[in-house]
Amino acid sequence: MSTIATTAEEASASHGLSAGLTVACAVTCGAMVANLYYAQPLIDLIAPELRLSENISGLIVTLTQLGYGAGLLLIVSLADRVENRRLILTTLICAAAALAGVAVSSSAPFFLAAAVAVGFCSAGAQVVVPFAASLAPEERRGRTIGNVMAGLLAGIMLARPAASMLADTLGWRAVFWVSAGLMLVLAGWLAKALPRRRQPEGGRTQRMSYAHTLRSMGHILVRTPALQRRAIYQGIVFAIFNIFWTAAPLMLARSFGYGQQGIALFALAGAGGALAAPLAGRLGDRGYIRTGTAVALVTVALSCVLSGWAGAIHSLAALVIFAVTLDAATQVNQVLGQRVIYSLAAEARGRMNAIYMTIVFLLGAGGSAVATLTYHHGGWWTSMLAAAVLGLAVLAIFATEFRRGRPQ
Repeated sequence: MSTIATTAEEASASHGLSAGLTVACAVTCGAMVANLYYAQPLIDLIAPELRLSENISGLIVTLTQLGYGAGLLLIVSLADRVENRRLILTTLICAAAALAGVAVSSSAPFFLAAAVAVGFCSAGAQVVVPFAASLAPEERRGRTIGNVMAGLLAGIMLARPAASMLADTLGWRAVFWVSAGLMLVLAGWLAKALPRRRQPEGGRTQRMSYAHTLRSMGHILVRTPALQRRAIYQGIVFAIFNIFWTAAPLMLARSFGYGQQGIALFALAGAGGALAAPLAGRLGDRGYIRTGTAVALVTVALSCVLSGWAGAIHSLAALVIFAVTLDAATQVNQVLGQRVIYSLAAEARGRMNAIYMTIVFLLGAGGSAVATLTYHHGGWWTSMLAAAVLGLAVLAIFATEFRRGRPQ
């Protein structure tokens, strides 16, 4: 395989990623992925104004996430062909335009089309993560991934409460105007901070057509068992994560009588799990990938069972604790997984991340559907037991690594 030669990577081999650039990448990832979640708590405000029926209003979130899934496949794979700094800046500017489109929408079709575009362009966050990893020397790559992913998880967890609070004061359109402005500010920041990442002229990946680049991802997936495993592990864990965070607001409203403000504060408490990401990166750098994965998967399964128990006894404090442990374990497994795949083949890093994140996203999306089904048929305990069963399933898959003696 050809090697990607870049001035940025050569420099990073000796100097590593600066603290300022790490912060810039983390904030960018968090801000871009937050775009997927702003609308979730605002549906009841948006739908009446745009004359959306209850049956169609769910498309507000669904179409944004479908756009993101398409972006994972079609944009992130470009990272192996297109200069990464330019690709990141382009997605930020396009995301700002799409967010402005959402903010000025006066009709449902225009709003929904803009929502798809927001999700599609926000997939640029997954170009930032492997780019940051490529700038870090091998011995510090896990730490760098962990720091950047902490920003991404914080964006996921803070988006809903931030949107609720801002909308209460300035209206729902202000949420998207503020985010559009933030995308432009980040584009200006990264235009100054990010180095260029170039492939040598005539390199094999650079010569590929876009269609060939997309087709090559199938071959990469089939020929890379470590990628298959890490995508399955994190995909199931992300499904469990979505089961919890889809069912939790329903349970808090019905069992604890919480309104939007109370649910937002609960989500803020759960965001503490993001602090585990840098620790996970350090574990990966020290070679504890398999041990860290085992601990993370066991913690996920236990957190589900204990969360079900905490809801049954109406203990809010216990629910907060197990929300944090679940989020932390999810983050640890994600960082360790990316630490593995970013170390496999530098010239295919963008496509590997596209494959990995697409599988994770698709499996994770199934978790939301499971949560809705199980909660409405059996309540909180049923949702948490379903999540625990998935936790045991992924542990069983992980256990086959030891039987076969595989390295990751």
